[in-house]
Amino acid sequence: MESMSGIECFVRSAEAGSFSEAARRLSLTPAAVSKNVAKLESNLGVRLFQRSTRSLTLTEAGERFLAEVSSGLAIIQSAVANLTSADGQPAGALKISMGTGFGRAYIVPLLGNFLQRYPAIVPDWHFDNRRVDMVAEGFDAAIGGGFELPPGVIARSLAPAHGVLVAAPDYFTNKTLPQSPIDLAQHDGILIRSPQTGRVRPWPLRNHANEQMPITLRIRMTMSDPDAACEAAQLGLGITLIAMPNALPYLESKKLLRVLPDWYVDMGTLSLYFTAQKLLPAKTRAFVDFIVEHFRTQKLAQRFSAF
Repeated sequence: MESMSGIECFVRSAEAGSFSEAARRLSLTPAAVSKNVAKLESNLGVRLFQRSTRSLTLTEAGERFLAEVSSGLAIIQSAVANLTSADGQPAGALKISMGTGFGRAYIVPLLGNFLQRYPAIVPDWHFDNRRVDMVAEGFDAAIGGGFELPPGVIARSLAPAHGVLVAAPDYFTNKTLPQSPIDLAQHDGILIRSPQTGRVRPWPLRNHANEQMPITLRIRMTMSDPDAACEAAQLGLGITLIAMPNALPYLESKKLLRVLPDWYVDMGTLSLYFTAQKLLPAKTRAFVDFIVEHFRTQKLAQRFSAF
């Protein structure tokens, strides 16, 4: 029977494409990972990797072995994690990815209640507006929109991802409030650059009749962070298109107002992503259930809707 450590080193090395990156994720040395994989190959009597100074690629046998053992490894590790939970309660480091502004505004405030309910869980939360590779980067779950679903990852819908146009009341002191999307061409725009592509996405506006119109704002400035765009808009520097979760605190405090309130942008769905394991680790299940419950009780799906 092959050791769990050898199989895990093989699986993580295959996922990462290198022994050094696998070692970082496993908190081992590259030499230890390489030695464990070499021992596994020796015991199996087959070569699992083709090695060179620049790359690590699976052999045909390695590809077959990875397909057969990877899902089983995840199930065994989940079972072990659940059995070793503190006093039968969910325990361990919980690695979660979420957007910076969204996480600080809506998830961090929940920490007290979450840790009171699950004191043996240790949050390892990452705040980043990019889309992470959950499997390759070892995340237990992620909250966001527009993630591509790789094999083994599922999405739990939380709320619609609607974008709205906002500006400071002072911006319109000497300007006419737009009455139609056509009027946007006469106004300054604070545009947001995608962290993935580095470009400004040309979102179309929609109304309740599902009519579509382009956004024709003059480019006054470009930001890479939605909260920075809101702060710039608050200074009266222009109109910005922002996701409802980011815009909501500014709208509720009346620091910003909606421009063309009958129009919005459909950005997809805000979802909670996690691995599709038959035996989900107790810590991950606890987090998923906690967030879903919070969204339901606080009616966040309705609050994040542009309607």
